[in-house]
Amino acid sequence: MQLDVLLPKLAGKTVGLVVNHTSLVGKTHIVDTLKSYSINIVKIFGPEHGFRGNAADGQHVSDSVDAKTGIPAISLYGKNKKPTPQQLADVDVVIFDIQDVGTRFYTYIGTMHYVMEACAESNKKMIILDRPNPNDFVDGPVNDKPLKSFVAMHTIPIAHGLTVGELAQMINGEGWLLNNVKCDIEIIKLKNWKHGEPYLLPINPSPNLPNNQAIQLYPSLCLFEGTNISLGRGTPYPFQVLGAPELKELSFTFTPVTITGVAVKPPHENKLCYGIDLRNDTPARKIDLSYLLKMYSLYPDKEKFFIPYFDLLAGTPKLKQQVKDGLNEEQIRVSWQDDLERYKAIRTKYLLY
Repeated sequence: MQLDVLLPKLAGKTVGLVVNHTSLVGKTHIVDTLKSYSINIVKIFGPEHGFRGNAADGQHVSDSVDAKTGIPAISLYGKNKKPTPQQLADVDVVIFDIQDVGTRFYTYIGTMHYVMEACAESNKKMIILDRPNPNDFVDGPVNDKPLKSFVAMHTIPIAHGLTVGELAQMINGEGWLLNNVKCDIEIIKLKNWKHGEPYLLPINPSPNLPNNQAIQLYPSLCLFEGTNISLGRGTPYPFQVLGAPELKELSFTFTPVTITGVAVKPPHENKLCYGIDLRNDTPARKIDLSYLLKMYSLYPDKEKFFIPYFDLLAGTPKLKQQVKDGLNEEQIRVSWQDDLERYKAIRTKYLLY
């Protein structure tokens, strides 16, 4: 956090913050840090999982007042995902400071999109405090139906290889905001990091990504949210195991249960699941389809393997069909390449590091 750069930009301004539990200055939340410098914070906006990061995946988050500071906390994962003009009326500048994990379907970048749009429509400036991408590679099918879902907002691949600041520039530059409006953004760039350098997150970005193993497996395993396979929600190791009650030939077992603030009624709740343990695997720096193809091949009732959500996560109906048609990983990967090359050419225009 470069407070020496940020603080002068906030002097005499009313400030809104789009933040969550990852928004730390050292070990102190940015809200508390800025308050200690007498910055006039009038509103906090929180994404999925809430401003303090204690709501489960997909759980509705209500508006509240931050108990520590008395500042109104507006949920952008409740009644509205986009700030209203009324909510921004008393704000001069909005700060976005949330740690992303580098995938198209991670909802924090959807929140950033809607905040950019709202700021553009209300003529508010937005300052983005950039953070490294822990899954810094480009891979996967490119989304072919943008804006159809909060997990499919942009014409980008599953792993987009951008920081949030770079993605914000792309959203502006490619005209992806409603009615092609442009947000007045200023990016406070990272120091001492560049693309290709590994980055281990100092804090868990969401309740079901509890460690760096889960974070690195996430780009490949999140597709299982669109299947009848459990990826460990409701266990101590989400996004590190795969299984289902039907896969009895596999020896590893786990039983998903509700864990307050982490997993509410997870898939296959209270059922013994048989599957595979990935806690000691070395995650590939790619969208690794081997897990998907293996579990599909083992699943006894192929017609029940996929659920409709899968196409939204994949960004296209093609991937599901390719799996059903028996294509191998290399054949599927080849089908992505033209779209990926087009995306990479666009990406180069927005790189900062």
